Amino acid sequence: MVVDAQGRLTSQIELHDAAAKKGSGRTIPMHPELSLALRRLQPRGVMDGPVIRSERGQALRPSSVVNWFARLYRELGLDGCSSHSGRRTFITNAARLVFRAGGSLRDVQQLAGHRSIEHTQAYIDGDSRAKRRLVNLL
Repeated sequence: MVVDAQGRLTSQIELHDAAAKKGSGRTIPMHPELSLALRRLQPRGVMDGPVIRSERGQALRPSSVVNWFARLYRELGLDGCSSHSGRRTFITNAARLVFRAGGSLRDVQQLAGHRSIEHTQAYIDGDSRAKRRLVNLL
């Protein structure tokens, strides 16, 4: 999903309908820092197969990816975090910043792969300080 037909890393994530929940495939632009991290993970000279591999060099199963994230979060001291909490954080942060990019919540919805804006809104956490700043701006 992150390499082209020649095995080179691309600048976007191609999530196909068959791999996405409820067939909600989409193209997601890749953050430059993620691209750099994936380039570091890709074995030198290996231009095919998965970028992130198991200890045996094979593609990770979905459950293994969830466990991999949990281990990384634990090693970073981020207790209680999961791959899904990372998704929630992404959606919340994207919703807070989308206006800077000239976008709307519809763009966040499409990046998340949600069929309805209501589903996306359920992922967005509020912030008491932001509410205070907003009221003070009025």
